[in-house]
Amino acid sequence: MRIGLDTSVVLRLITGEPKVLALVALREVQRCLARKDVLMISDLVISEIYFALQHHYRANKSAALKILGDFLRMSAMETSAAAKEVLTMPSLATLRPGFVDRLIHAEYLNSGAGMVTFEKSAARLSGVRVLTG
Repeated sequence: MRIGLDTSVVLRLITGEPKVLALVALREVQRCLARKDVLMISDLVISEIYFALQHHYRANKSAALKILGDFLRMSAMETSAAAKEVLTMPSLATLRPGFVDRLIHAEYLNSGAGMVTFEKSAARLSGVRVLTG
């Protein structure tokens, strides 16, 4: 069975807080893996975790990206090709467009689509058309 994990579950696995809920999340993941379930984390969940780590846990962009990347590399959880690709970009915390915009762009490209945006910094990405007003 394929099971998608929500932001609240993954965030507790990453932070270990609150301890009681982190243990519940860990036990559930262990049960799923014992049943040979495939655990998935969507790009939207990854984006929410990125912002939650910054806002609620006061991690800067670099730290949030490192925490996310390390967690996804070390876990048995499935993520999109877009997330894997974007999280390995050097200097990702300071790139423009930023992490979430690059994640959106990579998802579109991987599905064979282009992208239309008003974000001027996205002009340097392939398959992007920047609208002007």
